Amino acid sequence: MTEPALPAAQPHPNLDQLIAVLAHLRAPGGCAWDAEQTHESLTRYLVEEAHELIEAIEHGTSDDVLEELGDVLYQVLFHADIAAARAEHPFTIEDVAARSTAKMVGRHPHVFGDVTADTADEVAANWEIWKRQEKPARTSVLDGVPASLSALLRAEKLLGKADGLGVAVALADPAPLDEAELGRRLLALVAAGRAQGLEAERALRSALAEVEFSIRRAEAQGESPSSGAEVLD
Repeated sequence: MTEPALPAAQPHPNLDQLIAVLAHLRAPGGCAWDAEQTHESLTRYLVEEAHELIEAIEHGTSDDVLEELGDVLYQVLFHADIAAARAEHPFTIEDVAARSTAKMVGRHPHVFGDVTADTADEVAANWEIWKRQEKPARTSVLDGVPASLSALLRAEKLLGKADGLGVAVALADPAPLDEAELGRRLLALVAAGRAQGLEAERALRSALAEVEFSIRRAEAQGESPSSGAEVLD
């Protein structure tokens, strides 16, 4: 099979400089704190920086977004530098970039291959197929959905997976609503639960466990995507 033609790479001297600064900080004679960090110790900072970037995107200025993107990038470089120093299975930021390039090329056969998908809807319809081809070891559409996601984000993910298998979740109120009204209803539900001593996050996770069960049952029964397998009440 012919290898896809990739765009020509461009030099990035400022990125190389940042990588060099990080390497200097973690080298002997550099910063003691930086040198002691591990993947595990940096996890909280990665989460914090990601949330700060989201805050900048939603409420900040262009300069705020610029700064927060730099902080997230620095976390990625930091983790790669830690990995490069490992005795077992080391990898570098170049390996990270190569893996990401291969993944993005593989997931865009309509750009780098001979697959036709001219609209965003066509791309979305094929996305799960391309991902399965990339990771054949995965046995469920639920594989790769992080359990650590907030219940609300996890709900969005699982509902998309359920929809692809025809596992429909019954709507309590199918009336049309916009995003502002959706927010008000969610807040009202959380407030009502709180008034009765209920925890919204735990309640939603319990409901999502039912969605997961229905998805796995549909997969076990060999349901094809969008086959209308069942309705989860």
